[in-house]
Amino acid sequence: MKKVFTIALVVVLALFFTQVAFAADPQIKVGTLMAHTGPLKEYGPNIKNGAVLAAKQLGEAGLRVRLVHEDSETDPIAGASAAKKLVDIDRVVAIVGALSSGVTLAVAESVTIPNEVIIISPASTNPLMSDLPADRGKDFVFRTCPSDALQGVVAGKKAAEMWDTASVLYVNNAYGQGLAEVFKKAFEANGGKVLEMVPHDEKASESYTAELRRALAGKPGVLCAYSYPEHAKVYLKEAIEFFNYKSFFYCDGTKSFDIINALGVSMVEGQIGTAPGALGGRPLDLFNKAFEKEFGELPPLPFITNAYDGMAVVGLAAYDAIQSGKKPTAKNIRDHLRFVANPPGTKILPGEFKKAFDLIRKGEDINYEGAAGSVDFDTNGDVVTPIEIFKYTRGDIETVELMTP
Repeated sequence: MKKVFTIALVVVLALFFTQVAFAADPQIKVGTLMAHTGPLKEYGPNIKNGAVLAAKQLGEAGLRVRLVHEDSETDPIAGASAAKKLVDIDRVVAIVGALSSGVTLAVAESVTIPNEVIIISPASTNPLMSDLPADRGKDFVFRTCPSDALQGVVAGKKAAEMWDTASVLYVNNAYGQGLAEVFKKAFEANGGKVLEMVPHDEKASESYTAELRRALAGKPGVLCAYSYPEHAKVYLKEAIEFFNYKSFFYCDGTKSFDIINALGVSMVEGQIGTAPGALGGRPLDLFNKAFEKEFGELPPLPFITNAYDGMAVVGLAAYDAIQSGKKPTAKNIRDHLRFVANPPGTKILPGEFKKAFDLIRKGEDINYEGAAGSVDFDTNGDVVTPIEIFKYTRGDIETVELMTP
């Protein structure tokens, strides 16, 4: 009996001192799964920097974050393999990523949900993520970007104001197909007519003349480029050179400096598109200032703010869990995500993590207001952020309008 009591006492003391250690030196390990190769390689390093900045600021405020970076290769199989390494070997509690919806869906269903690890995507916009059967009752899938159920509606309405007919050339994966279908429905609901919906392979090709011939056969008023930069910079140039066609409408996947360089500044001048946007105001100003100081430039591409917000809420939730007497496991962090991201509570802006930690230690509620907008997770792990209308202007990309569906 005495031996049993002694063992029980040792276990209790071990748990107690482990928790004391976490409280004295709070720390977590988080993976990033960005596209550093493949059709989205232009985006990966820039979006990763959003998570890197948030982790650094969290560390300065008192929560050590060890980031482990992996490359999804913009490929579901490679992405799942990289995620498995992050989960099984690196033992991360959360993954910020992936970018491509097809990669994120594959990773969530085959790796993170079965292993009960959080995945929080800054850029996967496919509507299917809102209700994954594998995640029902588990709640491990989140995103800090809006669903294409929002972007497609805004894009369809905006395009119908400018053109009567359209064709869509889209990457044949979860992202491209989902956005194209929502756009078609919204465009035609607003009086337009979609002449052709033409898919192309996810692997970048040297030529798309066959797809262009079909898409442009009916002489549409505009061609929607619903792909990634590595695809679009090829087929948009071919459309100009081989078909003398120059009317394009872009999306978040083709909001790209590589496209400007491939087509030329004068060719894209004044052309517009849609993408998840940032609400603006003080939260975005604080983020932009910190990002420019850290990396020497303002955020050049979409979803960098969303990656920052994803890392921020994971860190805040981990700290909240620790101060509640819990270990910062994936389950405990998940259970605290909405406590720190959703109302009620004192508003916490980007970079204000020391203030947030002080409030948490006092037992007070906080409500993180992100660089991209409010990170108020609904029951599906979704958020609603503005959709921007952007324009190519003098070799740069500027936001000309924000719309909140």
